[in-house]
Amino acid sequence: MYYVPYIHPYQYQYPYYVNVPMYNYVRNPDYRGVNDANQLGFLQSSNGRNNIELKDYGPKPFVVNINEATKQNNNYRTALWTGKHLQVTLMSLKVGEDIGLEIHPNVDQFLRIEQGQGFVQMGNRKDNLNFVKDVYDDYAIMIPAGTWHNVTNTGNIPLKLYSIYAPPHHPFGTVHVTKADALAAEEGNG
Repeated sequence: MYYVPYIHPYQYQYPYYVNVPMYNYVRNPDYRGVNDANQLGFLQSSNGRNNIELKDYGPKPFVVNINEATKQNNNYRTALWTGKHLQVTLMSLKVGEDIGLEIHPNVDQFLRIEQGQGFVQMGNRKDNLNFVKDVYDDYAIMIPAGTWHNVTNTGNIPLKLYSIYAPPHHPFGTVHVTKADALAAEEGNG
């Protein structure tokens, strides 16, 4: 019998091949305690993932696990990064809730679904939303400026998504806990 060293199952799919990866990209375990904060302000959670302080980090350089941040967000809308030419917001739609029919005349928008399912409607007129598609986890939606659109949660869990606006659409640091808060803020802005 001979000794076979333990190889992490995801490190090499075929350990007997001669041409194996040169670099080990497997993440080393993080041994900090649950309440220990690192230099970036992240806290280690009990499930081994980072709890991200959800606030607007713009316009400074910023790197984040967008999937984790999006799933962690429970507010209707939270601005995560606002720059001069771009803005990233996180959204969480309750079961049966929608974003609400809207149009951004001078803003292109990108949406990415990270959890849940729903459908998106788009059209050139408010009364003619002739583009309708079902959307699920990992789907991306591109909305050209001047297009009426709406996204509705049709699943049985919150629909978690993030949105990229170019140029920014909401004020720096925007947090709308509920859709009613968002509507009230928009009415307040005229």
